[in-house]
Amino acid sequence: MSHVVVIEDEGTVRDVLRFHLERAGLRVSAFETTRDAGEALKDADALVLDWMLPGESGLSFLRYLRSDSELRRLPVLMLTARAAEAERVEGLETGADDYLTKPFSAAELVARVRALLRRAQPDTPQNMANGPLLINVGSAEATINTKQLNLTRREFDLLSFLTQNAGRVYSRTELLDRVWGADFLGGERTVDQHITQLRSHLGDDPSKPSFLETVRGKGYRMRVWNTEHREAETLAT
Repeated sequence: MSHVVVIEDEGTVRDVLRFHLERAGLRVSAFETTRDAGEALKDADALVLDWMLPGESGLSFLRYLRSDSELRRLPVLMLTARAAEAERVEGLETGADDYLTKPFSAAELVARVRALLRRAQPDTPQNMANGPLLINVGSAEATINTKQLNLTRREFDLLSFLTQNAGRVYSRTELLDRVWGADFLGGERTVDQHITQLRSHLGDDPSKPSFLETVRGKGYRMRVWNTEHREAETLAT
């Protein structure tokens, strides 16, 4: 049974969240503050996090999660009354996997949490390689020349997908659907930002990429690192 942690300071809303998630067959631990939830998060499969919390905002706590080596890949559904696009984008850019605005329906809440849990399930452990880039899907680790990359869960998912399909161009819409899921509400800008972050991790120069290439008017692709590519890169250094 999947374990969902809820952090919501309003008692009535917290009880509603617990009721509907437990009714959907999930194990729920609900807390008023981030401090109270500390131990439960170590065993969590997903987190429903309120934006406005006493003492520490949900957004601030999300930043902490994404910097923590043990919790950085925990799927997070941000729950808030903030409906402005700029605020939704801020939450997603900070590392939220999805966003649900109050008031919400029970059906949508359960559907979004289940979608997070599905996407978080690891695929069959496998190793992928593209030149010096090595990816272990089972352990969710990526390295370049044995140096581990410090990726968020979504960055890892995007890198894995593009590496698995190296050489093929994907539009931003296709990447949103394949990596984020069809029920994700963010826009194409989310893809651009994650590509930029990945390039930074990979040491890619956008004007002469070794890995992630922008195909004008079409989208992005992972370049196939072959023998000729390695020789060209060696000569260029």
